[in-house]
Amino acid sequence: MSISVHEAGKPNSFLFQGLLELGSTSPSPDMAQRLANQVNTALRPGKIGAVYADTKSSGLVINGSSGTYEEKLFLIGSSAVLDYVGTDLVTFSDAWMPYDLKGRPQPALHAANAPRLSAALLDLSEVFHSEADPDEPTYFGKPTETGVENYYNDEGTAADVWGSFEIQYRYDKFTHAPGFGRIGFKRSADGEVAYVPVLGEHGVLGYLWASDTENAASFEPRDVGDEETYRSGLLWLDRLRLAHDRGLSPSQALTELAGTLEKPGISMLDLASLRELRALGSGRHRYTAAEAMNREMFGGGTERALPCSNP
Repeated sequence: MSISVHEAGKPNSFLFQGLLELGSTSPSPDMAQRLANQVNTALRPGKIGAVYADTKSSGLVINGSSGTYEEKLFLIGSSAVLDYVGTDLVTFSDAWMPYDLKGRPQPALHAANAPRLSAALLDLSEVFHSEADPDEPTYFGKPTETGVENYYNDEGTAADVWGSFEIQYRYDKFTHAPGFGRIGFKRSADGEVAYVPVLGEHGVLGYLWASDTENAASFEPRDVGDEETYRSGLLWLDRLRLAHDRGLSPSQALTELAGTLEKPGISMLDLASLRELRALGSGRHRYTAAEAMNREMFGGGTERALPCSNP
């Protein structure tokens, strides 16, 4: 469980911030008291302004006669600010929706799981003696008092919000360094770059590239919507960040990392051409930097917030 205690009047100052082990899958008053004691013991001096706590929950998604156990199905969190206390429920699955995030119908999946979410929201309302208060719509769905609704196009078909927003959000990670571009190497460059292909089980996942002239290095994913490619690309970004923090130049980092690959030969190509090569290889639209800049608009990944407030 993640817990943070903010100092009154100083939103960026924490009296406590940390991760605590629940130690049990069944909440109880004893568990709550134990966690409170741990926080109080480590609490810095100061006036408490707000308290936030949340934890991720796994669960079962029913599909026909079987089910899939998902590690990160929900996040439930509570906040206390002055006299207001609220509880939010966030889901990371589209199993509750009539159509998946790509706009494809899933009647059996929806019929099996949507009533379960509705029942859970009703149970929370009864526990907190407060009606469910749906949060603002995200780019992926519209929370309701009983579940989540899809977005629809003007002609009435379900919208492909995955392709419209999640793909762009993912690609942004490979073109924009964190900290407004100040952390690690830059992730975009003009002109020629050194690159090496990164292979996966089914072929090329993408291209690791570097430019000393631009102090830039990144991973150009071939199909950012593919889970294997995306997760592999994030690992390469982490490795580049570690190389940067060790003082290596982009080309030195590329040479070192290329040595770990099955085919480590380094080639040269204009980055724009490399990105065109990636786009052609994936059969997908090439997302430009301008299209990928709006990360803050999209919210966190594929989250759809379904809060129950307890004012």
